[in-house]
Amino acid sequence: MPVINVEDLTDKDKAVMEVNQLKIEVKLERWLTSKCCEEIKDYIQAGVEEDTLVKGISEEKNPFKEKGGCVIC
Repeated sequence: MPVINVEDLTDKDKAVMEVNQLKIEVKLERWLTSKCCEEIKDYIQAGVEEDTLVKGISEEKNPFKEKGGCVIC
């Protein structure tokens, strides 16, 4: 898809692009935020055992662990 510089378009071209985008968006299925939040929460809780952001990285597998201490004199 070629790159389009919006500044080079006429007002009519911009309006046509916006209308086309709105036609695409109006066809999207809409969900309640509460339903989406529940699904996201269930998805996160289902993978919590493997999630390193939740349980952390074990010391022996951590490539960023400090190799030595820092001493300030």
